[in-house]
Amino acid sequence: MPFRTPPPRPRAVPWQSAAACAGLPPAVVFARRAKDAAPALRACAACPVRTECEEAVAPVESRFDGVCGGRLWRNGRPRTGYGTAAVPAASASVRPAALQFSGSPS
Repeated sequence: MPFRTPPPRPRAVPWQSAAACAGLPPAVVFARRAKDAAPALRACAACPVRTECEEAVAPVESRFDGVCGGRLWRNGRPRTGYGTAAVPAASASVRPAALQFSGSPS
């Protein structure tokens, strides 16, 4: 049987590399509860690519669950009161490593 090379991994587009949430666990970024999403919401507060994130994810059209553009989304609707302004500052700064996409956020 001939050797098959694995399919290439998706590459991060430039805005993803600059995202403040890069390196956070998917369970945090795609959390449905504010308590679980707090680290991602704190990262969004200082993120330079919030607008690009929301445009690319299109949370309303995709019925997105998780943190995008500085807000917590559930079924494509922003959860009222769960944006970056509603999350208390962390005791330690968020220092993400790299954004990794592995397909579905499950």
